Amino acid sequence: MSEIRVILTDIEGTTSSIDFVRDTLFPYARKRLPAFVETHADTPEVQHWLHEAAKEAGIVEAPRQEIIDLLLRWIDEDRKSTALKALQGMIWREGYENGEYRSHMYPEVAKRMREWRADGLHLYIYSSGSVAAQKLLFGYSESGDLTPLLAGYFDTETGPKRETASYARIAESIGENPDHILFLSDITAELDAAREAGMRTTWLVRPPQPLPDAADHTPVADFDAITF
Repeated sequence: MSEIRVILTDIEGTTSSIDFVRDTLFPYARKRLPAFVETHADTPEVQHWLHEAAKEAGIVEAPRQEIIDLLLRWIDEDRKSTALKALQGMIWREGYENGEYRSHMYPEVAKRMREWRADGLHLYIYSSGSVAAQKLLFGYSESGDLTPLLAGYFDTETGPKRETASYARIAESIGENPDHILFLSDITAELDAAREAGMRTTWLVRPPQPLPDAADHTPVADFDAITF
C-alpha cells in the first residue's frame, strides 16, 4: 500500500460539528445579510458576488432587494452556491473578528493535525464553504489558530464534492499522486468520488452514530482512530 503524504479533509461532521454551522453561522449570516448587502454593495468584491448570484439564478437585471431575497432563500435551502458562500464568509468574518463566536472543533482534531504536520504530512481542506470561510473557521477555532498547519484550501470553485473530477483536480493542483492522498469525510458519496479519483478514504462516523459492521470505506469514530 502506498505511503500517505497528504491529508485532505472535509469540515462539517468531520473536523467540526454540523450544529455549529447550522445553529450559529447560518443564522448569524441570515440576520445580517440584508444590511450587509445594502452597506457594501458598491465594493468591487461584493458587487462581483452579487453579479455571480444573479447569473446563477438566470437573472439579467434585478432590484437589489430581489437579489437579497434570493440569497436569503438560498440560505434557507442550504444551497451550495459559490456566490452565497463567499458573501456569507464576509459576514462571518465580522462575527469572528468581533469575538461573537469561535468555531467548534472536535476535541482530538487539533492535536492530531499537529501530530500529522510534525510527521511531515501536508494538510488540506476541501469544503463547500468558501476558502475565505474555511480560513476563518480554522483561524478562530476553539483550539486556537490552526491555519499555520494547513497547506491549502479548496471549495466548490474546484468543483462539486460528489464528482470524481473535483478530486482529480485537487490532486493535480497539489502535485501529488492521488494514491498518496487520504480523504476524510462523513459523507459516503464524497468518499466514493474521491476513491474513484484514486485517493484513499476514511469515513468519519461521529457518535452517537454507531460504527457500521461493514462499509465500503474504513469507518472511524474520531481522528484518533485513523490509521494509515
